[in-house]
Amino acid sequence: MGFLDTILGRSKPVRPDLDRLFALPSAAVTLQAAAGFRPTGLGSVCFASVEGGAFRGIQEEVRELLGAPAEFSQDEYGYTWMLARHEPEDSAGLVNDLHTVNSSLESTGFGPQLLCSLMGFRDDRGRPLALVYLYKRGTFYPFAPQTGPGGAAEKRDNVLELEIRAMLASDLEIESDLSRWFPVWGAPGL
Repeated sequence: MGFLDTILGRSKPVRPDLDRLFALPSAAVTLQAAAGFRPTGLGSVCFASVEGGAFRGIQEEVRELLGAPAEFSQDEYGYTWMLARHEPEDSAGLVNDLHTVNSSLESTGFGPQLLCSLMGFRDDRGRPLALVYLYKRGTFYPFAPQTGPGGAAEKRDNVLELEIRAMLASDLEIESDLSRWFPVWGAPGL
């Protein structure tokens, strides 16, 4: 980082630390004890789409690595999502799968395409919650969509998100810039 960067307020980007994903199982225990949110057994990885044979190669490699079916889909913005499923009690296995996919994409040169990973939760009232890991920031944030009329989720439960942030402050590296708490409407695994 140079002198001009310092004057202009630019900072060095945070180096992604995929090992931070391994803090999710302990955060899941905290969430269940403090707020009644239990893991759903669903998690996903989102990355910018890759064209052609490279994308097919990624899909095949992920399926081979996980040894289980991995579901791929594209959202309305053109991003690719890989959904992993485990038993709800197997948070560690789910996190291992998410870490494996992220590491595989990173090691094959697709790290810049990685956007986020998430792990899904629900409480006794059926409210959804996701803990989202921002790959490029190396931080987490909670995302709590509210279901509106007809099942559409286009509002967030900001109060719940802030409560979850406070609950998990000692478990996870929480993103301090709230403007980076992007909504992930309709994300697989949510």
